[in-house]
Amino acid sequence: MPIAVPQPVSDSAVPKARAIEFDNTFTFDLTAAGIFRLLDRNSFIADSNEGFALSTIRFNRWADVGAEALVKVKLSANADRLSGELHLYTVGTQREDFTASQSVPIGDARRLAHYFADALFKSFTKEPGSFETHLSYVRKAADSKQVWLSDWDGGNAVPLATDGLNILPVVLPDGNGAAFTSFRNGKPQIYVQRPAGTPTLLVKASQMATGIAYSRDGRKIAYSISNGENSQIWVADANGANPRQLTDTPFFINSSPSWSPDGKKIAFVSNRGGSPQIYVMNADGTGGLKRLTFQGNYNQTPDWSPRGDLIAFTARDELGVFDLFAVNVDSGKVIRLTQDQGSNEEPTFSPNGRLIIFSSTRAGPAQLYVMMPDGNNQLRLPVAATNSTTPSWGP
Repeated sequence: MPIAVPQPVSDSAVPKARAIEFDNTFTFDLTAAGIFRLLDRNSFIADSNEGFALSTIRFNRWADVGAEALVKVKLSANADRLSGELHLYTVGTQREDFTASQSVPIGDARRLAHYFADALFKSFTKEPGSFETHLSYVRKAADSKQVWLSDWDGGNAVPLATDGLNILPVVLPDGNGAAFTSFRNGKPQIYVQRPAGTPTLLVKASQMATGIAYSRDGRKIAYSISNGENSQIWVADANGANPRQLTDTPFFINSSPSWSPDGKKIAFVSNRGGSPQIYVMNADGTGGLKRLTFQGNYNQTPDWSPRGDLIAFTARDELGVFDLFAVNVDSGKVIRLTQDQGSNEEPTFSPNGRLIIFSSTRAGPAQLYVMMPDGNNQLRLPVAATNSTTPSWGP
């Protein structure tokens, strides 16, 4: 839908930097959402001071620039609070169809923007947005690989694990921290850490433990344990208790588990057929398993959409380049999501299943990008650091 989003109207008490921060965050959220086409502000011919009342809005001027909807925001400040009002108008009917208001601490302009973006997304789709959620990822430093936690778009990033080699993070079910694989004690083990906290060992295994994944309800975890030349998928309670082995292939590797939305199945990577491919098995270990991918000879990093229909994954193509694909869980049909733009790896779905974040080297060192599940609307996250890999999108 083509929509017009003028600059927010701010009173004199709103710091200019906060207004700019709000505007940049809000417009990127709407651009990334995939259901809007934001019209160029340079094309607007309406009076910037026309106001918010229906009687003051010249809807014909918004129609002339192609807008089907008009979104206006008013910002105000009082002491240490920043307040906002959002108004959505349908240009064709000349009606105000939706309003929202919120107040946040003066320094949380980004939070206010994400709130309004989610509210607007829900008003159009009747589904929850994903812009108030969190992202964890690995940032490569000179002598370490660090785990960071941020807003979904990379903003407000805080370091979690900064010493040594830390990899494969996932956002905790409450969004306040991450679980990850760390070599801090020599062999890889799985830890949990919250902002300003210390790492806590989660999976107590005598062998190497890697690649944790939480079930959607946050009650279970899955991971792999390696012993010599093989690795097996295990499941346990979210606190690491009651571990149980699911796979048993002594001479093959099973890794990278990802839960189905209902928690009844797990997708994972196995080379039991000769090359790494994506398989699905029951999460309780009963019954057989299903091989999902048959194309390519190196498929990895599956992530099951919260909508249940797709599993996104990384594959190495015939030219030796890594790109992203998605396989339909029911039909087995595979679609290609990226091509001819560097190496693209490690897809992770948004909590509502409407977007995918991934890492790409298309502009040099690895950076984080977002796109729709069909590969359209690929955008670089504007505030995420370079040399960032293995993103995990969570609550």
